Amino acid sequence: MIIGIQGIRARKLRTLLSMVSLFLGVLAVVVVQAGASIAEHALLADVELTDGIEGTHVMDMGPQPGVTDIVVSTVAGRSDAVAAMGTQAIIGEPGVRPVNEGGSPIDEDWGSPQTCDAAGNCQGPSGPKGEAVEVRLTALTGDIRVFRPFRLESGRWLDFGTLPAMAPHLVLNKEAAKGFERHHVPAEMRVGGAAANLTPQFIGVVDDGDQQPRAYVRLDELTNWLPPAGFSDPTYGGGELRVLMTPATPAEKVLSAKLKGIGAEPYVSTINSKKEREKELALMRLIFFSMAGLVLLIGVAGILNVGLATVGERVEEFALRRAVGTPRALLAGIVLSETLLTGLLTAAAAIGVSAAGLKVVSSLVGHSEPLLQNVQFPWEAGVAGIIAGIVAGILGGFVPALRAARIPIATVMRA
Repeated sequence: MIIGIQGIRARKLRTLLSMVSLFLGVLAVVVVQAGASIAEHALLADVELTDGIEGTHVMDMGPQPGVTDIVVSTVAGRSDAVAAMGTQAIIGEPGVRPVNEGGSPIDEDWGSPQTCDAAGNCQGPSGPKGEAVEVRLTALTGDIRVFRPFRLESGRWLDFGTLPAMAPHLVLNKEAAKGFERHHVPAEMRVGGAAANLTPQFIGVVDDGDQQPRAYVRLDELTNWLPPAGFSDPTYGGGELRVLMTPATPAEKVLSAKLKGIGAEPYVSTINSKKEREKELALMRLIFFSMAGLVLLIGVAGILNVGLATVGERVEEFALRRAVGTPRALLAGIVLSETLLTGLLTAAAAIGVSAAGLKVVSSLVGHSEPLLQNVQFPWEAGVAGIIAGIVAGILGGFVPALRAARIPIATVMRA
């Protein structure tokens, strides 16, 4: 290693040229690994918003009398299980049809919903369209962000540690906030089955990954006006009932037993997004690493060319070392150590440039891309860069090392 360092110092320009030819290859490997790690994190983060964190147990059940009462009495006040119950709500002018009938996204039109009787006679809603927005109202028994890490855009999240208010606090998702930004509506909310119209209070906006307008409310604030049984009534858009739980909670067995006792059959699944997308992520990595490998091979060819030229110039030196008893393996090690050191120095430079570049990109576009805010350089990218530098050093120095080891002692007579 000492002789290798001395050789690098004696041929600074040639070492620099070797590093330049190898730099782009190692940089490509580092960038691809960093990009793949960030892309994987972004993909899984979007899935966590819509489905839940990896390993979360999800219990779904259909609308049936008594189900909502059992769910609320079992999971209310627990931190390891949260129930989410959905129904439709219209916020705005009374007696008018909303601008997005059926709770469609603000810029889409799903058409007017129809209600049908037992005889099959269907009719659409009556009345004129007015300043009102229809949202999917999700009532929560606790903080769902433990299982679905919503990103807070503005305001604040629901506070489950205070007494329930008679005027329910609502947190809107981004699509619902878009509707209320465009349409300034009266603060009056109509919920099917409620005793009277409610006066909601908007307190925040979150990114929940849902394209449908949705609002989140504390269940105990909504049940001041709507009994829990109303959430299982499909007539008013109810029937959405889901419980998110940690894997080790005893609430799952208790809740399953109670539901089966009334004839309800819940469906339990586990969030396993990473495994489901493993093939997709592996294919993405394979494609990009193949491209980076081609660039790295070009760098290896450059360092191999420089290494062969260097050995050709040092024939007499290596023959003299052989004449004084230096083993062939040590001669090969001297040459290989130079290329390995060159590869490691190049890897360090590529890692440093990549980390600095990621920090600059984060500071420039982080405000518009939440996933790039305060993003850290992935350690996997650093490891990949070091491995690429070592592999390039070995591949680029193997042939020159063999050539140096085979130099005959008689060559010393030239000196």
